[in-house]
Amino acid sequence: MAITNPAQVARPLHQVALVAVVDGNANLRSLVADALVSFYRVNDYSDATRAIHGLRTAPPNVLLIDEETAPHGGFEFVKALRQESVFAETPIIITSKRSQASLAAEMKDCGVHGYLGKPYRRSALISAITALQNKSVEDAWNDLPETQRAALKGTVEIFNNISDVISSGEPLPFGVVSDACMPLVEAVNKNDFKSILNGVKDHDNYSYAHSMRVATLLTLFGHAVGLKQEDQLVLASGGLLHDAGKISIPHEVLNKPGKLDEAEFTVMKSHVTETIKFLNAGDNIPKPVIIIGAQHHEKLNGTGNPFGLKGAELNELARMAAIVDVFSALTDRRVYKPAMPAEKALSIMTDDMGPGHLDQHFLKLFKQMLLDAVI
Repeated sequence: MAITNPAQVARPLHQVALVAVVDGNANLRSLVADALVSFYRVNDYSDATRAIHGLRTAPPNVLLIDEETAPHGGFEFVKALRQESVFAETPIIITSKRSQASLAAEMKDCGVHGYLGKPYRRSALISAITALQNKSVEDAWNDLPETQRAALKGTVEIFNNISDVISSGEPLPFGVVSDACMPLVEAVNKNDFKSILNGVKDHDNYSYAHSMRVATLLTLFGHAVGLKQEDQLVLASGGLLHDAGKISIPHEVLNKPGKLDEAEFTVMKSHVTETIKFLNAGDNIPKPVIIIGAQHHEKLNGTGNPFGLKGAELNELARMAAIVDVFSALTDRRVYKPAMPAEKALSIMTDDMGPGHLDQHFLKLFKQMLLDAVI
């Protein structure tokens, strides 16, 4: 995503998906809200009595309900909710210390869609919610050829696990990332990658969808300029991880429909330094992957961030990544804007941003690549 400058005009207002959490444990509710901060809005309630009023006022897209929810238990609360038309089809996840097998009959009887066994990891929480939010999108991946299906399923798993890696402080093994990205490289080299781009187009997790588009287009860019497949794999991995630090950015900043104020802009820019920190702590992360994460918001005239690099200080991979990142940000579908046509995005990149922002040599190559690929 290209960082929005506070001086830019306000964007039309739309809301990101709302998750409601009903659990008597205040600390757990806080942890859930922190885990979902970059993905969803979160409302939390301590019991069913408090929850019902809030849920009627702000019906959620997904509900997490603890089995022991006061005063009569989580399943009784689910049954009561299902009697109200507004909640008849709301996706509900039950959380419990008991096993899923022991709850299967009650879950089926109430129409509960998912289960999380306590205690659960951040990745399990994110996966359970996004699976419900993106069920139709991810189910459609099963109909794709093996290579394209593997590219999407492998990379979304990596993305869902990033929060666990960050919170645990464990190093990210690069081998896991490169294995997930290998099918993407294979698809690009077979010129059969468009179903991957289409596969993430309507995905609810914008950060994943954007990163996967950057990974795909950056790999295609590398292929177009004649890089070997092992170098394309580094580009794909760098594209997938280039915004990993956004896991730390609150959703109200990351998904803000209006312009960012100065304080919010500072918070948004911090995702680059967080990405660098995350990648530097990884296991055998290639230097080019770190460079892509560190420099994709730099500009040739030195007005970029976070380092204000300019001219020859900017790595060629970073110049390529900056072009792909800007193009993807402009043409991504967001909760507050439709996707911009590629032609308009390229016009903005050429005429409005100018040579002080993007490398014009690589931009010309990128345009030609898009024409040849007919994306």
